[in-house]
Amino acid sequence: MTAILNLIRKGTYLDSVALMRMSRTIAAMPGVIECGMMMATPANKRIMTDAGVLGPEGEAASPGDLVIALAAKDAAIAETALAAATALLDKPKSAGAGTPAWAPRTVRAAVQADPAANLALISVAGAFAAAEGRKALARGLNVMMFSDNVPIADEVALKQLAREKGLLMMGPDCGTVIINGTPLGFANVVPRGDIGIVGASGTGIQEVSCLIANNGGGISHAIGTGGRDLKAEVGGITTLMAIDLLDADPGTRHIVIISKPPADEVAAKVLERVARSKKTFAICFLGGTDHPMPANAKATRTLRGAADIALGKETQRWPSMGVRQHGRLIRGLFCGGTLCAEAQVVLLRANARVSSNAPVRGAVSPRVDGTHVILDLGDDEYTQGRPHPMIDPAVRSTHLASALRDDSVGVILIDLVLGFGGHAEPAAEIARTVEAVGDHDKTLVASICGTDRDPQNYMRQYGILQKAGFFAVGSASDAATTAARSVGIKV
Repeated sequence: MTAILNLIRKGTYLDSVALMRMSRTIAAMPGVIECGMMMATPANKRIMTDAGVLGPEGEAASPGDLVIALAAKDAAIAETALAAATALLDKPKSAGAGTPAWAPRTVRAAVQADPAANLALISVAGAFAAAEGRKALARGLNVMMFSDNVPIADEVALKQLAREKGLLMMGPDCGTVIINGTPLGFANVVPRGDIGIVGASGTGIQEVSCLIANNGGGISHAIGTGGRDLKAEVGGITTLMAIDLLDADPGTRHIVIISKPPADEVAAKVLERVARSKKTFAICFLGGTDHPMPANAKATRTLRGAADIALGKETQRWPSMGVRQHGRLIRGLFCGGTLCAEAQVVLLRANARVSSNAPVRGAVSPRVDGTHVILDLGDDEYTQGRPHPMIDPAVRSTHLASALRDDSVGVILIDLVLGFGGHAEPAAEIARTVEAVGDHDKTLVASICGTDRDPQNYMRQYGILQKAGFFAVGSASDAATTAARSVGIKV
């Protein structure tokens, strides 16, 4: 009989990413059906209820409490798993020599401990993020807010406050930043250089910065804005402030701006500010824009195009010769939302029929029979209560196995996003899934976003994918082009 156990830790907070990793470790134990380790916010309680692990004790927990909730095949397994989860939570407290005996628990205490600090990285449940952001801004700190599920009204208020104080409010849902060569969040090891990036997309920043690095260039700073900054409600507050900062930076020669197509009135404001700069710009409103470009800016539909403009030369292209051709459908399984969007743009420009859970202009949603299906597996529908697939590839592995067995699918298209914060060996996880399925007749195409200096090492991941039968390339647009050609689409 299934046993459900809940344990509450009052007034305890841990980063959501760390908790997700711990919960997947416990869920992988023999006999454990499911495990959730989350702050007891109403949204998280709903997730645990849907997963069948929340009991009366967890239901009674307050938003500031940490809940360990698990289901197992019997009571003995549940007790063992609960003890293991508790041990994981307690492990940081028993760290060895060299670890500080005390760490600040509040923004105020952190500032008192290090008065020279000028940036706060906030990664708490969305229900608490705005309050922590206000505390940080009030103490003169720039903010990178990794947290998502923050109401847009709170985002506007935080960014207006930051602007009044002359501080940057990067986020909410800001996944990638590089300041003075220091990567924050999901970011790659790239050299310093004279190209600055302003991005409303974390994976967009990663792709462009890696293409620049792998083709001889470097990054001065990369400033993430959060995915909603160029919506009409927000008005591009952080984007405009970031342009001001990079425009004033003597170490920045060229500036790249990345986002999905913005609201028309916000695009006009951004381009007006660009026109007042003496520097040159690459503008990638993914998929294109109808707005005329200032004389100092060039528009591009793709991330690789943005890197080309910034470098003043064409980046390396990967030919698609030798890929089998057949007339079946493409199944795209992406970790990066912007890389997913770029694949759609490439296919739609060739007049292909595309459906997606995160469609760009011209695609359809939900999935439609007879279309090429391009999925963003980092979208909320796939990550509620689970780590992002860049952290834990298990979500994609399930979809990959299904696609390998689907007779309507001819080509499987994936991305690998390397760098800090990501899975240690993402290609190996993909290769294990392909090997487990066995014989198949699919063409496998992958793009790799990363560098040889990343912890996962670009060339090591490349070799693993090749051995697993993938045609691996170095940009999402090249991968989408290869996939298109392999099903007879002229790109």
